[in-house]
Amino acid sequence: MVPLQATVNCDMGEGFSLYTISDDEALMKTIHLANIACGFHASDFSIMNATVAQAKLHGVAVGAHPSLPDRQGFGRREMAMEPDELLSCFVYQIGALNGFLKLHGLPLNHVKPHGAVYGQTARSLPLARAVVTATKAFSTENDKIAFIGLAGSAHQTACEEAGVRFIPEWFADLDYDATGKLLITKKHDPVSAEVVRQRVTRLLECQEITTNAETFLPLGENVHEVSICCHSDTPGAVEIAKLVKALVDESNCR
Repeated sequence: MVPLQATVNCDMGEGFSLYTISDDEALMKTIHLANIACGFHASDFSIMNATVAQAKLHGVAVGAHPSLPDRQGFGRREMAMEPDELLSCFVYQIGALNGFLKLHGLPLNHVKPHGAVYGQTARSLPLARAVVTATKAFSTENDKIAFIGLAGSAHQTACEEAGVRFIPEWFADLDYDATGKLLITKKHDPVSAEVVRQRVTRLLECQEITTNAETFLPLGENVHEVSICCHSDTPGAVEIAKLVKALVDESNCR
């Protein structure tokens, strides 16, 4: 089996005004990709600007992390939206972040949906097509924007249809049920370093997802790369990200 090439990504800039939710500066030193909140579940214009500047300082590639318009629920509550409405919702948010990227001379690397809309678009092909269309709208001939999503889901199908590069994602600090469904919770519970180590090792060496039923499922067919997410609001996020980054660097060197 060919080892997976992996990166570490983290959802960043998720504070608001004077309020902070994580140690973005420390996290930025130990990840490859930053998914920056675009204002609908968290962040504001000052935080977006500062987070992009931090990513540039540490050589981290930046992606947009658009959400449903649900700041009170941190974007982790589902909403009923038609595909055309969701398309506009994503274009609006990606465009806001892209303005700050242009200010700092950085390209938009990818788009990754946040929270509830991640799950909704993974299950619904019409919704997935909408957010992938929004992603493709920001691509140019020289800069092709990738989409980060769930392997084997509507995310992957929509990307393949549209010719958008798809990056499969796996979550180090969230549970998967026995069917492989990602369990998205409003508040993330603590997870031990040993559990993270076991999950990541299993993924990288066997290309298998660990479920909460203590079973293992394949990551997906024809998957050669993966981006591992460490959430910034999980307790002990910085230490988790450092551990995952070390495991990924070791695996990538094989």
